[in-house]
Amino acid sequence: MVVGFDTATATTAVAVTRGGEVVRERGVGRGPDGRPRHAATLLPEIEAAISDAGGWERVGLIAVGVGPGSFTGLRIGVATARALAQARGLPLVGVGSLAALARGIEVGAGASDRPVLALIDARRGELFAALRPRAGAELSAPFVTSPEALIERVSRLAEAPLAAGDGSLRFRAQLEAGGVEVLADEDPAHRIRARHVCDLATEARAGRPDPIEPIYLRRPDAEVWRDRRERDQRADRP
Repeated sequence: MVVGFDTATATTAVAVTRGGEVVRERGVGRGPDGRPRHAATLLPEIEAAISDAGGWERVGLIAVGVGPGSFTGLRIGVATARALAQARGLPLVGVGSLAALARGIEVGAGASDRPVLALIDARRGELFAALRPRAGAELSAPFVTSPEALIERVSRLAEAPLAAGDGSLRFRAQLEAGGVEVLADEDPAHRIRARHVCDLATEARAGRPDPIEPIYLRRPDAEVWRDRRERDQRADRP
């Protein structure tokens, strides 16, 4: 069995699969205060999933989404995966969160013959994105972009891409005005599904826990705010 989880977005996604079939899957959203609950829910959800699936002795692989996405969420997810892999002596695979999102678009929306655009809200008016430009092509490396630059990039495609993810929902109006087709708000393809993290992990080579690193693409907001505050303080000095 494979246990996989992703904490790149506000949802804590956990699943256990066996032979490609889902044994248990659950996604936990924001708390009553509107904040993600990764720290409080990830380990309990993993343990509940493993218990329902028959125990850790049946697990052969751990898979974790490595981003890009929320800095705090990614740190929690990757640290948890490393600790579990080390404690249980299990191989660990890092899976791109945008790759898992793109797999969900392809499977759920039947987009196997269309360009696919996976989008995660990067805040600061930007998007984390990955593009599969045509059927059979590889998914691009993740990149960070403004909606305007993204529209310019996909305008060169022969066919309008099918987009999903919380980033596509946030910037729906701009993207659709630029020719991108965004799935309906209620479509489950907008959420990263842990089952796809599991699927992609089985297709990759398992490695030691240490090399698994989050994909950040940008500096943390806290560092940006700190530098801005320090610049303002220097400017105020006589």
